[in-house]
Order: sequence, then structure tokens, then C-alpha cells
Amino acid sequence: MNREYSTQMEAARKGIITEEMKTVAKKEQMPEEELMALVAEGKVVICANINHKCLDPQGIGSMLKTKINVNLGVSRDCKDYDEEMKKVMEAVSMGAHAIMDLSSHGDTSPFRRKLTSECPAMVGTVPVYDSVIHYQRDLSTLKARDFIDVIRLHAEDGVDFVTLHCGITRKTIEQIKKHKRKMNIVSRGGSMVFAWMSMTGEENPFYEYYDEILDICREYDVTVSLGDACRPGCLADASDVCQIEELVRLGELTSRAWEKDVQVLVEGPGHMPLDQIEANMKLQQTICKGAPFYVLGPLVTDIAPGYDHITAAIGGAIAAASGAAFLCYVTPAEHLALPNLDDVKQGIIASKIAAHAADIAKGVRGARELDDRMSDARRTFDWEAQWKCAIDPDTARRIREERKPEHDDSCSMCGKFCAIRSMNKSLSGEHIDIL
Repeated sequence: MNREYSTQMEAARKGIITEEMKTVAKKEQMPEEELMALVAEGKVVICANINHKCLDPQGIGSMLKTKINVNLGVSRDCKDYDEEMKKVMEAVSMGAHAIMDLSSHGDTSPFRRKLTSECPAMVGTVPVYDSVIHYQRDLSTLKARDFIDVIRLHAEDGVDFVTLHCGITRKTIEQIKKHKRKMNIVSRGGSMVFAWMSMTGEENPFYEYYDEILDICREYDVTVSLGDACRPGCLADASDVCQIEELVRLGELTSRAWEKDVQVLVEGPGHMPLDQIEANMKLQQTICKGAPFYVLGPLVTDIAPGYDHITAAIGGAIAAASGAAFLCYVTPAEHLALPNLDDVKQGIIASKIAAHAADIAKGVRGARELDDRMSDARRTFDWEAQWKCAIDPDTARRIREERKPEHDDSCSMCGKFCAIRSMNKSLSGEHIDIL
């Protein structure tokens, strides 16, 4: 591909406003030059692999609208790729900005290529998962080169960002043993890297060969998402030595990536008490110099299986309001099963509510426009206008239709006792009939 730059970051540093930057600036109601400066600093990321031709570019940064990621993919117990593709397109139609393919079974390459040829959302993967599947060999038999070759394969396939667990080293093995975490490591990729180091006696290949990995990412403009292998998997492990020590290393790795013009996301917790979330977001911003923070939740309690989309939305709203830029959705099936289509929908809606609430709190450009329009529509009982403003118009419309009131200027809760109806009539000098 003939162009004057390798990555969006390099273009920004050269003063080049790319087509992707123009698209993002328009969506964010931001001057192109302002956005370009943020990309140059690494405070905004535009994940855009040169081989993802159907991509609708999005910007990720704490000063932009909070973005939503949806995790999908097949497993040994649920292996229907067609069903997963339906979930992908449904997620995109509901407003998901990114899809992470976390498939852990079968030939993953055709599905991944289908994603990057048909899905307009950003596509992410975790190459360490695919290493075992791709080579069909036990983890302990894989070599460092095998992991790196899979990263290149994903880059060639058009993946926009890859989660790499670069931050744990052999030192982490001793830390985990010494500090006696309640949940140890709950990151699937992190546990695989930990197991590989334990079985082979070698250093983490994603850390040891980080510079070579960065060269691959630079070639295809793949964004590195620095995975937090030691993210807390329960409230008891939040903000412990293992989590914070890894975060410090991720800060160092962020700087090394930026030296090669490679864009970076930094991943964060996890499970965390509500009162610790803001401090964690500020700490990450300091240590990682403003690189966009990508969080799973955080889930603010451990005792709500079946409702973890709600516990995650509570934590996600606080995290995003405090500086997180990218929320990984959580579904009601979290900790229980592979999510079905309804789980996916509920997870997306919960995450969108959290993101939107945070954007209003942060004063993001244009964030409150729909809320103000909704208020006008409610005051005038303009139901069609309300559906257009709603995050989930189908559900809102269905509830009203199923329980429709006698009079259109009310709902079946209040009827003629409706405060809005009474005020409208009072202010226009009309008689207020209640009975």
C-alpha cells in the first residue's frame, strides 16, 4: 500500500490528516487538527488495519464518546460459526464499535477473515488463544516463534487490535505464589502465558520479543492492546501488588510502542469495589501517560451471576466518567456460559447506558443532545420522537403497546393523574380533569 506513513500515529506526527481521522473528527464534532494532535500524543487511538477494507473508523480516547466492545466467538461446546456471525451483525446494528473474536475451537481463520471482510466495526483478537488451535499442539510444545507467527497471521487477516499479555514475566510467577491471591489469574490469555512460562522455564515471549511484535504491528497498523493478565477477578484481589506492578510494566511498554509509532490501548480491571475505581483510572492515566484505558466492567460485586451486565454497567459508568475510554461489555451469561443473542443484546444495552451516562458527566461534545430531545418529546407526548431518542426503541415501544392506556396523553401507570398532562393543561389555561 503506497502511503506516506505506516500507522495513524506516524501520520499524525507528520502532520498528515488521514481519511480515518477526518471520519472520526466528524463523528466526534471535533476539529481535525485537534484530533490529529491527540493521535500524535497517543491519547486517541484509531484502530485501522490496512487490510480491513470495510472498516467504519472510530476513535478511542477519554475526551471522545466512550466506545463499546463486544466479545464473541465459538468454543468446543458451542461451535456454530453462522450463529456467531448473526450475533456479530446484530451487535453492530445495535451500536457496538468493536468485536473481539475470542474463538477457542476449530479453524478460526475463515471466520476471522469473514469478520474483516464484512464487519464495519473494529475487530480484535487474542493471538495466544489461537496459537494452540492453529498449530493443534499442546501449549507446552509451542515455541516463542509460534506465538509471534500467529500475531503476523492475524495482522495479515486484517485484525485492527490484538490483546497481548506482555506485562507478566517470570517475576510474576513468584509474586502469585507469594501474595496468595484469592482468585489467582482469571485472564484466560494471562493464565495461558503463565502456564507456558511455568512449563517451559522460559520468559514470556510477548515480553521478550516485544520489539519484533511492534515491527509487525507497525507494518499493518495494528493497535497493541496491552492485556492485564493480573486484573483482579474478585473484589478481594483489587488494587493488589500483582495488579499494580503489572500496570507499571504496561506503562513502560506503552512508551516503547510509541517510539515505533505503534498505537496502544491499555487494559484494566476486572472486579473492583466501587470506591476504588476512580483512583485506578487516574493511576493508569499517570503511569501510561494518557493512553486510552480499556476496561472489563469493572464489576462492583461478586455475587450477581445472571446479572453481571448490571454490576459491570455500574462500574463501567464510574470508570468512563473517571477517564476510561473503552468498555468491554459484560452479559448476563458472564461466568456461566457462552452468551446467546438475547444475552448479547442485554450486555450491549447495559454498556451503552453506562457509556452514555459517563459521556454526559465528562461533558463530551454532543453527548446530551438526545437527552434534551427526549425531554421535549416526553413533555409533548410525542411517542414516535421518544422512540427515535431511545437507546433501545424496540423494547420501549413494545412495553407501551402491550400496556397501552385509554388516553394517548398519558401512560397506564398514571392515567389522568399524569403530572406532565396536568402541567401542560395548567400552563395553557385548560381545565384539569382527573376523574
